[in-house]
Amino acid sequence: MVDWDFAVTLGAKVAGEGPEVTSADAATVVAELRADADRSTALVRDFTGLVAAERTAPVLIVDRRGWVQANADGFSRILEPMISRLAEKRGVPQGLSLTIGSRVTGAEVGLLLGFLGTKVLGQFDPFYEPSGRLLLVAPNIVHVEREIDADESDFRLWVCLHEETHRVQFTAVPWMRDHLFSQMQALTETMEPSRMLDDVLRRVSEAIRGGGGSLLDLVSSPEQKAIIDRITGVMSLLEGHADVVMDGVGPSVIPSVDVIRARFNERRKGVGTLDRVLRRLLGLDAKMAQYRDGAAFVRHIVDQAGMEQFNAVWEEPAHLPSKAEIGDPAAWMRRVL
Repeated sequence: MVDWDFAVTLGAKVAGEGPEVTSADAATVVAELRADADRSTALVRDFTGLVAAERTAPVLIVDRRGWVQANADGFSRILEPMISRLAEKRGVPQGLSLTIGSRVTGAEVGLLLGFLGTKVLGQFDPFYEPSGRLLLVAPNIVHVEREIDADESDFRLWVCLHEETHRVQFTAVPWMRDHLFSQMQALTETMEPSRMLDDVLRRVSEAIRGGGGSLLDLVSSPEQKAIIDRITGVMSLLEGHADVVMDGVGPSVIPSVDVIRARFNERRKGVGTLDRVLRRLLGLDAKMAQYRDGAAFVRHIVDQAGMEQFNAVWEEPAHLPSKAEIGDPAAWMRRVL
């Protein structure tokens, strides 16, 4: 019911190629990113105390199309239960209906991935078999380092520290992958695709007029909200922890880390009208809040109890913070420590 090939083709066109670089410069970027990812493993281990076997998940330096393809593959797996349930309820469309319907949904996914494909610097894909994979989007990294006039070597290592922290989180904490996937599966199983279409169109219209919230706000049942809260708690922890690591390790190995962080944060503010609309719809503003709130949660506990005590968060799913505890780290400490 989704033409994934069409989604990838359209997404790649929307994303474009990115900045122009010579073949020699492109080879240098790829080699440096690969070396920085390898170097980051030990830096993350020494700072966090989390031990992940090296090279358990491949590092892929990709272009924008490669990122779109990887995420289309991931979406198809996560959405499979919802698509199967809809097919059972309505029957599988045939002929022209199937062709048109799958193209329409493919276009929707493609436009989404095309927009995000211009923004993402790196991503750990935990659901890639058998142990995940680390994606570094070279054109976007080059684009941002040029835009903020950052030292190229420093910026590339800074990005790799953040993304390598995610690789360590999922490979040093083996239950994390299945836990997060089960929460996402549970959410898709509660959704009714046919009812959501009208709600999505209404939310898009509201966003264009300057109001409304993200598409995630469409979940309304208590069950859905509970799942969203659990996912938000986990993602805030993972993103905030990675930000703490990159800024904690940074000063010892990245001379210009303070300049990079200041310019990078300032860059996030300078977005146009269309960009603001899409960010609101896709919940990217909430994503930025995850970095901020999650980092504050991690720093509070590490400052109060130390990194070794904080690492209790990785021992079992019951020790993960709720969304409420992300905003109240003292409550997590009382419950877990």
